Amino acid sequence: MLNRNLVSIGSKSFEDLKKVNEYEAEYWSAREIQPLLGYTQWRRFEDAVKRAITSCEQSGNEALHHFAGAGKPIKGGKGAVQTVNDYHLSRFACYLIAQNGDPRKPEIANAQKYFAIQARRQEISDAITADIERLELRKQTAEEFKALSGAARDAGVQDRMFGIFHDAGYKGMYGGLGRDAIKKHKRIPEKENLMDRMDTTELAANQFRMTQTRDKLARERVKDQQSAIRTHEDVGKEVRNAIKRIGGTLPEHLSPAEHIKLVEKRVKNVPLKLKLEEKDAKGLIGHSEEE
Repeated sequence: MLNRNLVSIGSKSFEDLKKVNEYEAEYWSAREIQPLLGYTQWRRFEDAVKRAITSCEQSGNEALHHFAGAGKPIKGGKGAVQTVNDYHLSRFACYLIAQNGDPRKPEIANAQKYFAIQARRQEISDAITADIERLELRKQTAEEFKALSGAARDAGVQDRMFGIFHDAGYKGMYGGLGRDAIKKHKRIPEKENLMDRMDTTELAANQFRMTQTRDKLARERVKDQQSAIRTHEDVGKEVRNAIKRIGGTLPEHLSPAEHIKLVEKRVKNVPLKLKLEEKDAKGLIGHSEEE
């Protein structure tokens, strides 16, 4: 199951960064959660905040109740203090920022899973929670597959060789089994997408393989087709060895999961409520009767 907290900044987690304002309402500083969500530049993070504000308004909620402009003092050289733009954010605002962030960032991907579960936690069963986690991860692996294909093309892999390139990663990670051999081994119908039958653990391992391959191709500036294919297989082997070292189940031994389309259909019967209940809609003004 998913870790119930976001990736930490040092010893500080998302929940650790929570503050309480004069209305006794919880809030977060945009400047403080910026690095937690994988952004190094305030300008790019503020773009995500602005998209979230628009999303808040479009969902029928009062943006000012969830996004409050503020100033944050920053210490500079020789003890100088400069005040920079900041936002005070409700929990709902943080959720919307994650949903409007760059899904290629691992931190954003993790936050989307975290908030998708938190937003429904009180109205769904543990089984549906697991379904949501798997759906979110499946979406992310699809995005990562596209990103890896782009990185492979940049590394010199020709379009007609994409099948061999992607199969190399599977072979490294699945002990020599390519995509079709894995499906045959697991008795998955030939026409089905392999990743649609992976459980959360298997999806996460494959997402990690693809992310690490993409980063390695860029870091080592690979520009040769055979080198790119070999790199993908080598990363797959490293992921496999890591699973062995920690005593995990090797991916070819994991049973096929229920088809993702059936999971999606089940989750759709429990719609996410973006129109908040009255107490949550007040956001930053908390339970105060003042307007």
